[in-house]
Amino acid sequence: MSLLLRAAHTERVHSHLCRVYPEEGCGVLLGRERDGVREVERTVELDNQREASRHNRYVISPEQFLRAEKEARAAGLDVLGFYHSHPDHPARPSAFDLEHAWPWYSYVIVSVERGRVADMRSWRLRDERSAFEPEPMAQDEPAPGERR
Repeated sequence: MSLLLRAAHTERVHSHLCRVYPEEGCGVLLGRERDGVREVERTVELDNQREASRHNRYVISPEQFLRAEKEARAAGLDVLGFYHSHPDHPARPSAFDLEHAWPWYSYVIVSVERGRVADMRSWRLRDERSAFEPEPMAQDEPAPGERR
């Protein structure tokens, strides 16, 4: 299984997460899974609902998740996963991420250092929830006239 992000979606995710730095930002990835590839077709920016420790934690409220699910369903898409930032830390899951993740979903983590994107990686939680596995991630080339 791999995750495919269009250049425009990558730009939106990066812009969002740099904008909320030094706090963690978060959002949802909507798209379709076909032939072993999860193709992101839409990103949904969310507000971090965490009240404390926003520099190293994020919370997506149930209401936010339900809105994203409804948006996906209305567009004929699925919730493929989530993205969030790690301000001034590596793009790998923390123990907190492991405790709060669900199997099946893709988890894109973006390292934002000093307000700039340093790294981006995708992860999948093992079915038995013991650890994350790296998920191959690809970006397609921008369409003609599209900025990268």
